[in-house]
Amino acid sequence: MIRYAKPTTVEEALALLGEGAWRILAGGTDFYPAQGTRPVRENVLDINALASLRGVAETDDHFVIGARTTWTDIIRRPLPPAFDALKQAAREVGSPQIQNVASVAGNLCNASPAADGVPGLLVLDAEVELRSAAATRYLPLSGFILGNRRTALTPGEMVTAIRVPKPAGRSAFVKLGARRYLVISIAMVAARLVIEDATVRDAAIAVGSCSAVARRLAGVEAKLIGSPADRGLAAIVQSAPMTELSPIADVRGSAEYRLDAVREIVARAVLMAATETNDHMVAVA
Repeated sequence: MIRYAKPTTVEEALALLGEGAWRILAGGTDFYPAQGTRPVRENVLDINALASLRGVAETDDHFVIGARTTWTDIIRRPLPPAFDALKQAAREVGSPQIQNVASVAGNLCNASPAADGVPGLLVLDAEVELRSAAATRYLPLSGFILGNRRTALTPGEMVTAIRVPKPAGRSAFVKLGARRYLVISIAMVAARLVIEDATVRDAAIAVGSCSAVARRLAGVEAKLIGSPADRGLAAIVQSAPMTELSPIADVRGSAEYRLDAVREIVARAVLMAATETNDHMVAVA
């Protein structure tokens, strides 16, 4: 018999997960479209009554994003400039109606190569908090998403939070799509720069939709560090290695087009992160 449960505490939810296989339901923005009109054939664990998993908390060392935190929550929460890319990405997660219910953790657990939230969290060095009834563990986000629709979750575990070490610098997000709004990305980029004395002291660049999982671009980051923080950064991006990328061809664009386009949008994101006026979303159609 198919079971439905709506626990009111995290401990109750973890105890149920320890009993057998469950499909976790949060915002449902992936669950319901995939389900369609077919009968539900999995046990459903509805976590929407777990109030403790929603919101952004601040500790001495981290910002902690609860698993049920919505993209609207991220948009509205005052956060340092290093989170600008994540806020800009949040405005790209479907429509405002979707942003009101879709959860940050759900975006990660869905493990789509085109998940808008992943690059912005990668450049923040985010880690994922995984809990079971027996233990709590932490994984870097890069070690949590393993491939298309594959994560490191083990039986009995659920994501309870995303932890971000208090970041420095500014960040920006650029998304390339077939139209301006409500589109799955052809490619997307988050860039975070730490600039001191007009020089790039640290850089974090991540690209989504150009490999099975979103990737940090170590070669680009290395080339940027130590460079003057001026428009010459664009030329550095254009010549830097991007060996981490392995895009596929699909209905949204060829692999060759993605590789050419991503250099341009990486350059745009880097220049935006280098300025003091990065307070708006940029999407490219």
